[in-house]
Amino acid sequence: MNFLILAANGQIAQIVEQRILNQPDFKNIKLTLGLRHADRLAKLADSARVLEVDLLKQDEVDRAINGQDLVLVAVVDHSQNNTITKNVITAMKNHHVSRVLFTNILGIYNEVSGEFGRWNHEYTLSGLATAINSDRLLADSGLQYTTLRLPCLNDRNEIKYTITTRHQPYVGVSGARQSIADAILKIVLKPELYVNDSIGIADPATQGQERPVY
Repeated sequence: MNFLILAANGQIAQIVEQRILNQPDFKNIKLTLGLRHADRLAKLADSARVLEVDLLKQDEVDRAINGQDLVLVAVVDHSQNNTITKNVITAMKNHHVSRVLFTNILGIYNEVSGEFGRWNHEYTLSGLATAINSDRLLADSGLQYTTLRLPCLNDRNEIKYTITTRHQPYVGVSGARQSIADAILKIVLKPELYVNDSIGIADPATQGQERPVY
């Protein structure tokens, strides 16, 4: 399977990349990494295809997506007029690529309850409109999409999470980047998981906390 990661220099993206390149479960994955400054991942050039990709430039997104089977957009789209989401959707349709995983934030459906939900809404308010619209654009695109709603992130070396779907209350307030990467990799191995859905990923032990747990 040909798997493209866009915004491939992010912390979660790099965990995904290292596991794909080093674990036998992923030996059949052909990895392409797209990022604005390709030299930052030059060390992976012997193991993966590394491309310079500015997500705001349609031609560069097109070039990266051509020939892929699965695309992960490892950044939340806060661009003006949701140019990033629109560019990805256009490129996928141009090249008949249907499966996409797209990073987003928790709270886009007002699905986070209690004091933490109130705090999170206030904390994310400046970027909330573009985050909501990114999800809506994907839902209306006709693509096989999964929106990944991430919690407040920490660097704990643990894999411990629960997944909630579109119409379920969000469980937890925080989660380890290792956990988010693991959830993504489960979909890489089984792409039919959570098709045309939006999933929340967080450590259930943090449920009920009023602020992020680091």
